[in-house]
Amino acid sequence: MMRTGPGRNYPGTWLYRRADLPIKVVEVYPSWRKVQDPDGTTGWMLVHLLSETRTALVTGNEPRPIYEKPSEASRLRFRAEPGVVGRISRCDGTWCRIEVKGKQGFIQAAHFWGTDRGETLD
Repeated sequence: MMRTGPGRNYPGTWLYRRADLPIKVVEVYPSWRKVQDPDGTTGWMLVHLLSETRTALVTGNEPRPIYEKPSEASRLRFRAEPGVVGRISRCDGTWCRIEVKGKQGFIQAAHFWGTDRGETLD
């Protein structure tokens, strides 16, 4: 439940039901985080409702290529449709390793919304 402020006494504005939907934390308050969703909506959520798992939402108007290695010259593993959510790891600022329903590969950071593109993850 997203709320208008950092407390249960603030009205709820949005109820999220989609698993692993990526959000960005934009402000930290004890037990609460101000977050932004892929549509740009901001609000407050209890910290225990959030996961440490990094996820990303594939963007664009057409399927995005997922490669075996972080290079367009490597073998194409599969394509991910816009709106698909995957789990992200090992970003280098340009490419990130993504897992979608058990399939893994590398996606260009410009092709998803989620993890900060300049952030290196382990």
